[in-house]
Amino acid sequence: MKGLALSRAYYEEYGAPMLKKEFPELSGLICCGLAGDGSECFGFDDEVSRDHDFEPGFCLFLPEETIVDRRTAFRLERAYAALPKEFSGIRRSPVSPVGGNRHGVIRIGDFFEERTGFRDGIPSARAWLSVPDLYLASAVNGELFYDGLGHFTELRRQLENPPEDIRRKKLAAALLLAGQAGQYNYPRCLAHGEPGAAQLAVAEFVRHTIRAVFLLNRRWCPFYKWMFRGMRDLPRLSEIGDSLEYLLTTDNRGDITEAKKGIIEDIAAILIETLRQDGLSHAVCTDLERHAVSVNNGIADPELRNLHLLSAE
Repeated sequence: MKGLALSRAYYEEYGAPMLKKEFPELSGLICCGLAGDGSECFGFDDEVSRDHDFEPGFCLFLPEETIVDRRTAFRLERAYAALPKEFSGIRRSPVSPVGGNRHGVIRIGDFFEERTGFRDGIPSARAWLSVPDLYLASAVNGELFYDGLGHFTELRRQLENPPEDIRRKKLAAALLLAGQAGQYNYPRCLAHGEPGAAQLAVAEFVRHTIRAVFLLNRRWCPFYKWMFRGMRDLPRLSEIGDSLEYLLTTDNRGDITEAKKGIIEDIAAILIETLRQDGLSHAVCTDLERHAVSVNNGIADPELRNLHLLSAE
């Protein structure tokens, strides 16, 4: 059983009845689910993932203390800790009665502040640019099993759907860096006789290309170890994943380097065609850097448009 399914089953078996019986006053205020850190929150967990932090458990998200006071939160944490210690043959980890774990009672403001720097959404364009995509991904992942107040759901909706100008700025940065690393620096490193540096250039090309692919799918790119896993689930451009993996897992000697140069240009061409189809770039060339400039030029807000292309990196 995957972690999300295990969490939901445990909540429905024990969590929901506990809340209904012991905390009926919270029915319109609490949000329950599983989100945040960990492969299980993305649905990426497997047998290897079970060596740590795999357990039946869920999160109880509460609004600020002015709405649900500290004493009630403490009582709720105690009640959560008292739930059965084993479910479906899997034992729970000990829960601190004062919180601080991935599961149990978590203030909604604390959850979002830890990931975005803000307790209640992101207030400005500059603030959007300061938050790495991987933290935004961990703020909107997982599943919500119940949300009586609706506040947690609304904040996630806002983070999942950034202003188009923000998406363009982040996409422009990813395209610029992918082009510099793959189309420009990879062949130059080879010409200098530095295969190690060439592979670093390939790694940068792959990383920023994947980030661009996520943005073209209107998704946030997760932590690096889940990039390929997450890319396989995307509805668009997931087919280039095998080529990107080939670039990373082959060396830079002999005829193989010519093949890798060709693959980089093929991937760039696929990205460029997608940009054109989506109306994001009007450049007429094969240079990802120039398409990055075109994407940036389409930003409506002049202040945001005039920021350096890498201000969203």
